[in-house]
Amino acid sequence: MGYYDEISAGYEELHKEEQLKKVKIILNKLNLKKTDKLLDVGCGTGLYLDLFDCDVTGIDPSEKLLEKYNGPHQVILGSAESLDFPGNSFDIVMSITAIHNFDDVGKGLKEIQRVGKDRFVFSVLKRSPKYGIIEKLINELFIVDEKIEEDKDYLFFTHRKN
Repeated sequence: MGYYDEISAGYEELHKEEQLKKVKIILNKLNLKKTDKLLDVGCGTGLYLDLFDCDVTGIDPSEKLLEKYNGPHQVILGSAESLDFPGNSFDIVMSITAIHNFDDVGKGLKEIQRVGKDRFVFSVLKRSPKYGIIEKLINELFIVDEKIEEDKDYLFFTHRKN
């Protein structure tokens, strides 16, 4: 995760505004309960984690980004491809503009599916060279309830395929 470790000092200045716009859309759609357990895969600095009024865990492979978080929620060092949680641990799993950074997109999405119960939210960078494969995998692994076009991303609100 060298790149994100290198830019960690200015990460929020670069991305805060655009990330918060996406999070506001997500918050309006999710209908969160205080008892919900939410996992954010690729949480970065955790800049928006405190906006979620539930039990939140963030995971990111960049130690330097995680060091920036100073809130009440748990943030842990780890990768999407190897989530160290039992199956069906989280009511909601989301990944906001991070999937294109996964080392193995398919493996990461399968891990997200494994640890989540039924609600999943993904924001995918439109201009990513991996966009086509990411969208294809989301459609193969999940049922897409809604796809919302946002400025630089598409937001996918999905649930588990049975």
